[in-house]
Amino acid sequence: MSTLLEHTHVPVGPLTFDVTVGGPTDGDAVLLLHGYPESAASWSRVATLLNDAGLRTYAPNQRGYSRGARPDGVESYRIDHLVADVVGLLDALDIDTVHLVGHDWGSIVAWCVAARHPGRVRSLTTASVPHPAAFGWALREDADQQQRSSYIQFLRTEGKAEHVLLRDDAQRLRAVFGDVVSSELVNEHVGLLSEPGALTAALNWYRAMTKDFEATPAVTVPTTYVWSTGDLELGRAGAEKCGEFVDAPYEFVVLDGATHWIPEECPEALAKAILDRARAAG
Repeated sequence: MSTLLEHTHVPVGPLTFDVTVGGPTDGDAVLLLHGYPESAASWSRVATLLNDAGLRTYAPNQRGYSRGARPDGVESYRIDHLVADVVGLLDALDIDTVHLVGHDWGSIVAWCVAARHPGRVRSLTTASVPHPAAFGWALREDADQQQRSSYIQFLRTEGKAEHVLLRDDAQRLRAVFGDVVSSELVNEHVGLLSEPGALTAALNWYRAMTKDFEATPAVTVPTTYVWSTGDLELGRAGAEKCGEFVDAPYEFVVLDGATHWIPEECPEALAKAILDRARAAG
């Protein structure tokens, strides 16, 4: 069985988000938050598997990625705004509580939503990036993670990063996906980020980062964290420390050999982790 994914536009205050929706209308709600430099399309295979299992999925192009939600200025991309967007989407979609899922930057947002608004989150499943406090600890204490994250300084360099990533038909941007992500999906991600102002908006997530990750509270909702051993950006130290910041049922799932692009490369394994966590949470 295969479920048709539909595209809709959801207003949240002055912004309008592009959201891909699928699954039965009476299914439990799952909100899927993408990472950088991806788009909601990264969830297409995972969403279809969840839909076929009876869940209702919502995958937004987040702030900066949606054409109608691309405000100017670095300050517009602080984590407080990214968290408020998620709560606003839930309100606009009339969703009281949700199974929340994130990958990469979407994981950071999902962790923060769960920590700050636990009453809105039935379960949490994150991929690649551990709890922000665990990640912040690794950035401070672990030489391996420091080396893996050295690219962030380049992304924070205004103007230069955009020029380098988009020149020659966005060759450098395309290259980050390696040979793991299909050319069709890469074209969709890169096409979106090639729109006027879109890449700057996406990079503003990095430029708005502060060093207070370790101040993020522990989450108190049932949680699964999925990490892959072939991830070039996220090392083992932060991944193994993640569970220290979950005060609730917790599972650490390791995908041996998989790369950073878990939703695209391992949709079956990720969908299973989401389903197992959602069913356990009830």
